[in-house]
Formats: sequence, structure tokens, C-alpha cells
Amino acid sequence: MDGIHDLGGMHGFGKVEREENEPPFHARWEAIVVAIFLGTWGAGLINIDEFRHAIERMDPADYLTSSTWERWLDGTVRLLTEKGVIDRADIDARTAVFEGRPDATPPAPSSSMKIKMPKNPAPATSFRESKAPPRFTVGDPVLTMVDHRSGHTRLPRYARGRRGVVAAQRGVHVFPDTNAHGLGEHPEHLYSVRFTAVELWGPAAEPKQVVHIDLWESYLDPPDAAGSASHG
Repeated sequence: MDGIHDLGGMHGFGKVEREENEPPFHARWEAIVVAIFLGTWGAGLINIDEFRHAIERMDPADYLTSSTWERWLDGTVRLLTEKGVIDRADIDARTAVFEGRPDATPPAPSSSMKIKMPKNPAPATSFRESKAPPRFTVGDPVLTMVDHRSGHTRLPRYARGRRGVVAAQRGVHVFPDTNAHGLGEHPEHLYSVRFTAVELWGPAAEPKQVVHIDLWESYLDPPDAAGSASHG
């Protein structure tokens, strides 16, 4: 989807500020957020693709003013609320307590706040098997699709309608565009595609620079295929 999260190639955000010897977490709550996500994902309550899509659906102003772990927390709460695993009223009530009294003891959860555990845990990997042969091989030129869909996609906005070359085959993986919306895994071949910076960003790009992007097969067409720049 086209959203504020798709920042690649956008201007006006300044350079990335790197913190020397930055620790994994700056506060204990950040580690707790990661544990919550890993627990819900590992139990099969959510999948990684719908989690990413949940973060993409944040209000743009909230997204830009939130840290990574705040975004993770927002996405996890949104998904678990939508799935009926937790009650939004409970979350809001507990949040209100800490907004008024940051040092308060967490209130006990209400009787409605019961975790509904699924029967099957999450698969350990996105790799899948397929009898379909790969459409492309290393060295093949490809053209990416142009598709401004409203749902989740792993094809960045800046890489749509661009010509590249297959640099590696990554095997068969769950297709995020369907998995994020409960439409099934629909595994596809995945490729690492090499693009020149000039192809992606024009003459202003740094010369002799390249970018590799992992892209699913249905994002790609041979460059001479009729209508390939708008398929999908």
C-alpha cells in the first residue's frame, strides 16, 4: 500500500542519525514489547505479514512521531483487538491509569481479558515447497509492476515500473500480499533483483551504486512483456 511507512527515496527527512554503541533497547518496556510480539506470533495468533500491515495502518502523524517499538506495540494491539483476543476498553482503561499515575501498580485484568490461544503454532520459517518451476533465472532482465493497491505489498513504491536484473533465486516463500489479509499463503518464487540507483532515482542518484531488493515472482515480468508495467 502507499503509506507514510514507505519512505524509500522520499526527501525531507534528513540523514539517519546513528548512535555509537547503541544498545538493543533503551528501556525495559521496549524489550517487553518484543516479547509480547514474539509470544503472540509464536503462538500463531498473528502472522508477520498482517503485523506489518497493521503498522502501515497507523495514522501518519503518529507513525512519524513514534519509535520502532511504539509502532510494534500499536500494531500488536490493533491486531489482537481486531481478532477479539483482547478488549480495547480494557487496554484504554489500563492506559488511562498510567497516564494519570505513571508509577501506579498495573490493575488486574478484567474477566473478559482472556487470551484465546490457537491450536496451531506459527511456522518456523516462510520457506515453502512448490512444484511450479521458477519463471526467471539469474541474469534475466525484469520489469517490476506498477500497482498502487490499498492492501499490503512488499514491492516498494520507489521500485515500481523499474528495470532490473535477477541477481539470485531465494526459493519459494509465503506471498505477503495475500497472507497479510487472511487470503492464504499462496507461496511464490522469490528473487533478489539488482537495480542501478540511476534506474530507481534518476540522474541525481549516486553513480555506480546498485540496490538489491527481494521481490516475489508476481511482481515481475520480462521487460518486453506487453502491459507488464501495469499488470496485477
